[in-house]
Amino acid sequence: MVEAPGTLSVLMPVYDEAATVEQAIAEVLAAELPVEVELVVVDDGSTDGTAEILDRGDWGPRVKVVHHPANRGKGAAVRTALEQATGEYAAIFDADLEYDPRDIGELLGPLLRGETNAVFGVRAFNGYTSHSYLYVLGNRAVTFACNVLFNVYIADMMTCHKVVRTEVFRALPLRASGFTIEPEITARLLQSGERIYEMPAHYRARSHSAGKKLTTADGFRVLGTLARCRFGPRPPGLAAPDAGAPLPPHGR
Repeated sequence: MVEAPGTLSVLMPVYDEAATVEQAIAEVLAAELPVEVELVVVDDGSTDGTAEILDRGDWGPRVKVVHHPANRGKGAAVRTALEQATGEYAAIFDADLEYDPRDIGELLGPLLRGETNAVFGVRAFNGYTSHSYLYVLGNRAVTFACNVLFNVYIADMMTCHKVVRTEVFRALPLRASGFTIEPEITARLLQSGERIYEMPAHYRARSHSAGKKLTTADGFRVLGTLARCRFGPRPPGLAAPDAGAPLPPHGR
């Protein structure tokens, strides 16, 4: 697939987000970003009316809607959206309104300047924005595990705000189906020799009653994914880790 230079593909995996998906799409389309934007929405087998909302919406030519006939998980939805992307850059953006799409413009900066191929938006957890103390501890614990396993210093591995050059993104050997796509993306970027640029991002976590889906079990799945990527068979094209090797320069 030929990628349009200077264009951003926003990848929006959606599952049972009838209450927020229309607003999420509207906010992405309204955001003033430094590049042209296409939005690829993948409904992952929703059963709450989300699919019907997407099908009857008049979203315009910048929006592409794809349906999974059954729920396959966030990772599968992200991979499907990535297959449909035509932009030079790709950004994951959830439909739960926890993130601000206007931040994507700031995150694109280092990519547009050729300083890096991947930028993460780091969440600043506090009493207003965090889901709970245990949620923040869990996030820090899995990020710490990533830093130890891959000998890096990343502040927020699990952030949804990941913006990556599309050709680099597509080259990653991703197979995770659920929320573990987040650590898998991080691990495979690091193993590919990419330097991850981090910038602040706005965030306000919703509660479980409002639809928050992550659980303690997901934390253990994240750790399992990190261990699989670090110690499992290495896919072709990924260099063996070298704790003493210097980091490669930004960009390509």
